[in-house]
Amino acid sequence: MDFKWENGFTIAVKIEEDGAVLLSANKEGLLSLANHFIALAQEPSHAHFHLDENNSLEEGSAELIVERID
Repeated sequence: MDFKWENGFTIAVKIEEDGAVLLSANKEGLLSLANHFIALAQEPSHAHFHLDENNSLEEGSAELIVERID
């Protein structure tokens, strides 16, 4: 998959005490994620991407895995 990142993006993923997942992003982060979702939608079933604090998310973020299913 070819991902397009917007300059200055910030994305964080946290697991709240109640088990909810909180995804926080600035405008550039939201646009970057939108681009990723569009790219993933064009891939075959079970294609996926991983983001974590070592790969594009803010320090302390939980890992985010997004998978396409049919």
